[in-house]
Amino acid sequence: MLDVVVIGLRLAQYGGAVVLLGTPLFLLYGLRATDALAQTWPKRPLVAACAVVAAASAAGLIAQTSVMAGSITEGLKPASLGFMITGTTLGPAFLLRAGVALAAMGLVLMSRPSRRQWMVLVVAGLVVSASFAWTGHGAATEGPGHYPHLIGAILHSWAAALWLGALAALLIMVARHRPGDALSDRVLHEALQGFSGVGTVAVAVLVLSGLVNSWFMVGIDQIGGLVTTPYGWLLLAKLGLFGVMLALAASNRFHLTPEMAVALGDPDDLRVAVSRLKRSLALETLVALALLAVVAVMGTLAPVSAMDMGM
Repeated sequence: MLDVVVIGLRLAQYGGAVVLLGTPLFLLYGLRATDALAQTWPKRPLVAACAVVAAASAAGLIAQTSVMAGSITEGLKPASLGFMITGTTLGPAFLLRAGVALAAMGLVLMSRPSRRQWMVLVVAGLVVSASFAWTGHGAATEGPGHYPHLIGAILHSWAAALWLGALAALLIMVARHRPGDALSDRVLHEALQGFSGVGTVAVAVLVLSGLVNSWFMVGIDQIGGLVTTPYGWLLLAKLGLFGVMLALAASNRFHLTPEMAVALGDPDDLRVAVSRLKRSLALETLVALALLAVVAVMGTLAPVSAMDMGM
């Protein structure tokens, strides 16, 4: 039962982290400065993301301590929590995530939206996202491969947050959009175009960093473990979900976004185009959540490279 709680809390932290990093970054590059500052929706999802990261990190510290101690009762003892914080890398990472998220939430609540605020939130998101790699499989690699694997894991988490956080922002914008207002229509279309180029970069980084991570997590000698181990099965599932997301993203970029551009002058056609785009983005978001859930489970399993395939 505790293992399920740990996985659920990891998923919550991942979800909050991608919004904390990807959404303010999207506001900086995806919209003109004046258009971005005119948006009223970012405050709530940003506050929610910070709250989720902070709460899930604090609960995750207790849950992970309980797993190591053998029970929730033992995990709640000051001695057990103290050892987790001072004797492992996991404890400080949980505290770092919670502290950074709380500071970021305070910033959003107490200051007016601005490009400077979003830049600070991006830095907070970079730290939170990187902290998963510091305590994950990437940091466990020893020898000369330690830093290449760690850097690959960090870049992978950043690129994922860039893509998925922007996806969340776009879905909110499309869900709130009411076709017919020329300015609002233009802002939405430019936001979609702004994400296209950066999304391509994110996918490229995800693929390259994923190959680096797979080299260390699986390796050529044990590639057969992809079909004989739980970690391998989940990795294949992750790749399949990633492929579905790529297909949906390609449809958005090369079909639905141009369709919206053509329909800008006709309110009826525009409503149809926005409705199709909304469905596509909602489906892509659901697939993204499934992918994050798979990653949350993978983080609790030993990689293929750590298993004795001769047994």
